[in-house]
Amino acid sequence: MTDTFSRKQRSDVMRAVKSKGNRSTEIKLIEIFKSHRITGWRRNSTLAGRPDFVFPEKRIAVFADGCFWHGHNCRNVTPSEHAEYWRKKIARNKARDRAVTKELTQKGWKVVRIWECEIRKGRTRKLKAAGLISGRESDSKENA
Repeated sequence: MTDTFSRKQRSDVMRAVKSKGNRSTEIKLIEIFKSHRITGWRRNSTLAGRPDFVFPEKRIAVFADGCFWHGHNCRNVTPSEHAEYWRKKIARNKARDRAVTKELTQKGWKVVRIWECEIRKGRTRKLKAAGLISGRESDSKENA
């Protein structure tokens, strides 16, 4: 299918689209926080990479990474149209994720990256590993 816009026009149109974030994934993660009585988190951080949630007192940054956008292998799908563009785009996203994780770690932050599919399934192992959920509570919720 041919685009009806020139490359410049398409670029301008896409630039004007403002991200609303991955709201459904973030809302599900908030539900997980609440169900485990996890408190102390903040949103809209100005830290490098703009984490979805930060726990300032514990210096933990949590990223809710979309499986498609961040290249998780659970989907293993590359769009058939413009496949090379998407392969490069996702590779850039993954490289940026690594750089952000490294930068925050060097600044003394613990970085937790949770895949969208893990959030949808209610998996909490990474939150447990970060010390946000106690072991006993996590095990009972994880297997439910």
